[in-house]
Amino acid sequence: MRRLRSSSPAFAALPLVAALLAIGSVPVLSAQAPRPVSAAAGTPASEIAALRWRNIGPSRGGRSVAVTGVPSRPLTFFAGYTGGGLWRTDNAGISWRNISDGWFRTGSIGAIAVAPSDHNVLYVGMGEHAIRGQSSTYGDGVYKSTDLGRTWTHVGLSTTRQIAAVRVHPANSDVVYVAAQGDRWQGSADRGVYRTTDGGRTWTKVLAGVNATSGANDLSMDPTNPRILYAAFWDHQRTPWYVRSGGEGSGLWKSTDGGDTWTRLTQGLPTLMGKIGVSVSPANPDRVYAIVEAEQGGLYRSDDGGQSWRRLSGDRLIQTRSWYYMKVFADPANADVVWVLNAPVLKSIDGGATFRPVPATHGDNHALWIDPTNPDHLINGNDGGASVSLDGGASWSAQDNQPTAQFYHVTVDDAFPYKLYSGQQDNSSVIIRSRSDGFGLDVRDWWNGAGCESANIGVSAKAPRYVYGGCYQGIIDELDQETGLRRSIMPWPAMNLTERTDSTRYRFNWTAPILVSQHDANVIYHGGNVLFRTTDRGDSWAPISGDLTRDDPARQGWGGGPITNEGAGGEVYGTIVVIAESRHDAKTVYVGTDDGLIQRTQDGGATWTNVTPSAWGDGLVNEIEVSPHDPNTVYVAFRKDRVGDPTPHVFRSTDAGRSWTRLVNGLRAGEPVRVVREDPEQRGVLYAGTETGAYYSLDAGATWVPFAMLPVVPVTDLEVRHGDLIAATEGRAFWILDDLVPVRQHAAAAKVATHLFTPRDAMLAGGPSGGPLDRVGRNPAFGATVWFRLATAPDSGAAVTLDILDAQGAIVRSFSSKATTPLDRLAVNAGLNAHVWNLRRTGPTTLQGVTLFGAPNGGPLVAPGRYVARLTVAGVEQRAEFAVRPDPRHPAVPAAVVAARDSLQRTIATRIGEMHDQVVSLRDLRTQVQGVVSRVKDVPLADSVGIAGRALVGKVNGFEPRLTTKAGNGQDIINYPNGLNGQFGFLWGEIEGNPGLTRPSRERFVEVEAAWRALRGEIDAFIANDVGAFNRLLQRAGVPGVIVPAPKPIGIM
Repeated sequence: MRRLRSSSPAFAALPLVAALLAIGSVPVLSAQAPRPVSAAAGTPASEIAALRWRNIGPSRGGRSVAVTGVPSRPLTFFAGYTGGGLWRTDNAGISWRNISDGWFRTGSIGAIAVAPSDHNVLYVGMGEHAIRGQSSTYGDGVYKSTDLGRTWTHVGLSTTRQIAAVRVHPANSDVVYVAAQGDRWQGSADRGVYRTTDGGRTWTKVLAGVNATSGANDLSMDPTNPRILYAAFWDHQRTPWYVRSGGEGSGLWKSTDGGDTWTRLTQGLPTLMGKIGVSVSPANPDRVYAIVEAEQGGLYRSDDGGQSWRRLSGDRLIQTRSWYYMKVFADPANADVVWVLNAPVLKSIDGGATFRPVPATHGDNHALWIDPTNPDHLINGNDGGASVSLDGGASWSAQDNQPTAQFYHVTVDDAFPYKLYSGQQDNSSVIIRSRSDGFGLDVRDWWNGAGCESANIGVSAKAPRYVYGGCYQGIIDELDQETGLRRSIMPWPAMNLTERTDSTRYRFNWTAPILVSQHDANVIYHGGNVLFRTTDRGDSWAPISGDLTRDDPARQGWGGGPITNEGAGGEVYGTIVVIAESRHDAKTVYVGTDDGLIQRTQDGGATWTNVTPSAWGDGLVNEIEVSPHDPNTVYVAFRKDRVGDPTPHVFRSTDAGRSWTRLVNGLRAGEPVRVVREDPEQRGVLYAGTETGAYYSLDAGATWVPFAMLPVVPVTDLEVRHGDLIAATEGRAFWILDDLVPVRQHAAAAKVATHLFTPRDAMLAGGPSGGPLDRVGRNPAFGATVWFRLATAPDSGAAVTLDILDAQGAIVRSFSSKATTPLDRLAVNAGLNAHVWNLRRTGPTTLQGVTLFGAPNGGPLVAPGRYVARLTVAGVEQRAEFAVRPDPRHPAVPAAVVAARDSLQRTIATRIGEMHDQVVSLRDLRTQVQGVVSRVKDVPLADSVGIAGRALVGKVNGFEPRLTTKAGNGQDIINYPNGLNGQFGFLWGEIEGNPGLTRPSRERFVEVEAAWRALRGEIDAFIANDVGAFNRLLQRAGVPGVIVPAPKPIGIM
């Protein structure tokens, strides 16, 4: 848990509305059985699936519960994230890269092991062992690599769901043991210890729990005698309202024959135990450590191979919140050194009698690997990612280079650039820009938001000054984005942590929703078990409903047991989890609850109607979407996985909740749906986020198709705004699918052989979109993206061209599939094509190896206005109009100034082109003259020709440094004079850097223009007089003259 909030006092709420409303139900009219659907290759649907997403970060790590290193490669480490997949570093944590994308079918990693006998062999067990009720997902068995993680093969145990440990025989990489913890939500026969002796081709369960809720949650192997194994079993089950940790199935077992037989270890251990971690000391295999959840819990030690145990430490710090931690690690070289992970990292150097905290990079810690060949080499997995130490924990690598954050939701505003808001599990809430003016998004582009880790952010999209974020058990903060100040504004300021939920006045979900009305930014809603509303920024709150949940007393009380209570708030049940306000009517509001109810008011909260179909049964109303096109159409993402049924559910009502249709064709079986949204511009285009990715539907949910280019990760929320699809994920931070034009215009494209989409408006703002960099999120492509679709590949002999025209029909920029230069080339393939025009005109002639400091690359940026894309295929033209708009952050600039600035930039580009053409011409002249001089040594007048030629070359050499710099890189500019082209280029950059036109820029242009005209006059005179005289001399000598192109007139824009 991590809480960032103000400590200022909150204010009391108004009294609760007394009467509860009657709860009814409505029938389900129709339903669909799920069946797999995939888009046919070469269709618009398949091309939409292949659209690329970009990760914007932030590059702050999310929860990692599985880590390991490679003893033979001391800088190589692996970290598994709870949703974010498997990552690798080869420089001790300076940078990380994902190595599971494209190979793994789920994203939650529970355990990683490198084979001691062959470091190329890795095994990964899927499904984290920290059984959170929220921000946690399941796995799909075991993956194996034989090339240090470059490629992977799935090797079974698909239904184990959560794997807590993997151990590999020290001498045989084909002998592997897996501790299958099992499904957190229900009993399962898949729990236990599994063994393979053939590298994962077949598996045998060698130890089962005593009941269906007991799974193996830890496993330790004696490295000096791998026949000896210790297995910890955990009798547990999570429900949405209670985490049970402990029972008859919790205990320790030992095998001395490689797992064929097992003996339960009891002497000296508590009778009733919960979660247990176990570790045998490699330095003294008779010594075994166990961290035990029990009434007399703590660190237990055996010095006789597990036959007897005694408690060495009952320190509460090593056993708090047992269901979440309880991991112990024996040092490989010193039997008296033992580590326990909790909040914080703890280390004992006296055999477990006393512990001291070890500074780490995060408070909540789950995994530790100690290099068996060098105990100073460590890697720690925690709620903020993974960090490496090469000095025994004295210092650690940073964790702000891992874009693996787990976000609960996403809210988007209408600023430019627009910002994303959400709570990041066990870190803070986050506000991050969607793009930057630099080369990508870094730490300067995101900051802590309102509330804390669990914040479900409320903010007015149109007026985002005030941000409202929740925290544990009903805490709310208001953040003023202008001043940075925060205020506490709880509806009812009671300390509810660890209290029985049937004794508190109100109940609030872990991610209690907050919604700022889109109709009136002064109206703010907050969901508890009732719906609160404020109109004065939280100075007062009024409940506008009774209890909108089932209010089941059997699902209230303590949050955990039978040994350890859990009171952080994740088990508070019977609460509102989503608030959805109709875009069509401010008085119509829907709420969804975590106990499966949908309630609707159409009179601003005066009365409420339960519109929950009785057939839905137990479940969670995860998200509600009121159609932006029809006030009576409502979509619901409904989950039953928390009661043991992971079947996907999307429901639609077209009569304001009176009846519902289930829409699941194409959704993958066994993967719950987290969210569904409808495109605000294209009716019937839907988007859904599931446990492994995102889907879209082009037919109002009749069929769903997965997006192929998003990583395998739970998608917790989606927003469709600003023409983009924005995704919050549980393990890979935020992703954006820029530019939904191909989705929204798909119907027209499907009907013709060639289709030019109407581009969305482009913006003269933002930085470039570079490649993925460490700690940096990607920007969208700068400029106008022109989409076109060809049903078949064009004739290879014919050019496909794309021209950009201005409002007068003049060509601004041209691209062709037959162009010889990359900047002018149009890439064309069958299917969907995208070409990004960078909003620049054709650039001036360039000089190879010359850098103009401060000058733009390419031609001048166009002025704001209307433009036309003209696509020509096989002689047939199509046109589509779009706008180029100014950066909205700048004040409006008068049209006359815009026109003058545009004209001046074009003139400067022309001047640079003229100078470069002149340099090229003079260099050619010099080459010709030098050639003539070298060839006429035996002809009459040879001496005169030589003297005149060398003089001519000298004058040419004098012109070039006045025309152009010799600088070829960013450092050369301080070594070589600028040349006139450098002065023009720098002035051009200064003008481009201001949307207006300053007087100094105009005055400087007059000065450099005069200098160019004077220099051009000298050059023209030199060509007319000196070169003319030289050619006449050659004529008298009977030698052909040099050729000089006729001078071009100075351009006027």
